[in-house]
Amino acid sequence: MNHTITWEQRKLGNLVIIERGGSPRPIENYITDAHNGLNWIKIGDAPTNGRYINKTAEKIKPEGLSKTRQVYPNDLILSNSMSFGKPYIMGINGCIHDGWLLIRDTQKKFDLKFLCHMLGTEQMLNQYRMFAAGSTVNNLNKELVGKTIVSIPSTEEQRLIGEYLDNLDNLITLHQCKYDKLVNVKKAMLEKMFPKDGADVPEIRFKGFTEAWEQRKLGELMTVTSVKRIHQSDWMGSGVRFLRARDIVAKQKNEKITEPLFISKEKYDEYSALCGKVSIGDLLVTGVGTIGVSLLIKSQEPVYFKDGNIIWFKNENKLDGDFFYYSFNSDGIQSFINESAGIGTVGTYTIQSGKNTPINYPYKKIEQTKIGMFFRNLDNLITLHQRKLEKLKNLKKACLEKMFV
Repeated sequence: MNHTITWEQRKLGNLVIIERGGSPRPIENYITDAHNGLNWIKIGDAPTNGRYINKTAEKIKPEGLSKTRQVYPNDLILSNSMSFGKPYIMGINGCIHDGWLLIRDTQKKFDLKFLCHMLGTEQMLNQYRMFAAGSTVNNLNKELVGKTIVSIPSTEEQRLIGEYLDNLDNLITLHQCKYDKLVNVKKAMLEKMFPKDGADVPEIRFKGFTEAWEQRKLGELMTVTSVKRIHQSDWMGSGVRFLRARDIVAKQKNEKITEPLFISKEKYDEYSALCGKVSIGDLLVTGVGTIGVSLLIKSQEPVYFKDGNIIWFKNENKLDGDFFYYSFNSDGIQSFINESAGIGTVGTYTIQSGKNTPINYPYKKIEQTKIGMFFRNLDNLITLHQRKLEKLKNLKKACLEKMFV
């Protein structure tokens, strides 16, 4: 793009019609399944990715039309509460309640895609917040949105910007779909590749394996323990990594650990001499907060962790490491963890519960390895798509910051 014409600044309210939606009440008296019902547009009908609303979950009776506001394809609507200031383009006829604002470009001053993306920029959100400051309810209204200042390039430049950002949205949606499908495949395979409901074989199995799986309590297979307590005064900004339960949760989600903690090498050596060192194939499992989340130790890099909050399963090569890790993600073990956590408001997974946790496993290590490798490769693929998705979303965010005045 090489456009040099200065952008024009105007008040949005002088360029477009802005009207608030409305709702017939009580709304439950107007909801209908009849074929002549009018699409009733709610925030839940808006897509997670993308900008077009093409279907609704509910319809209202035509008698409610006088109490609401009708919208048409290519109208733009803006959420004025909940997901504050989020714009969408209508792909269908329908009616909006008072949680929406209608924005209609009757003067044809805007490329529709450009206008939609512009209204969702941080620059516009900052104006909404500034004008809404001091009000008792942080909602948008037609007067507030009408006061915002918008910058307008030529029609052709608007078109190019709108198309570029729409194409970016389509790419994001494509990768989101691929990511979601892989996550669902993993969920389904975790259900089918581990025995459930008392069975001694899984529903799906690699060719060549027919023997029944064994079931044991983990305390019968390996040592289940924790470590000597580290006090807050021992925390450092560098040294040997010190893991908390929340760090393990972040790692499983492929998220960055915020405010990582460390302890000194001297303290690590002193305490490890008493408790031992984690080894490749061991599992660290959260016992507080989001319980039952596991971390597989994959290297001999020194690491220490918060006692009591994290349960240490010393695998000692009893089970294939990846198989052990994914077993912990299966419905069988997760159900046991949730049941053993108790019915209190704050559930815990204790060392004793860890020892009593039942695990099904094939006796032949080769079958364990194949299962573990299958899920590891699937996770690598999921991570790949997750990173692509994050890159595209970051690119979109950067474009919204730099392509609008």
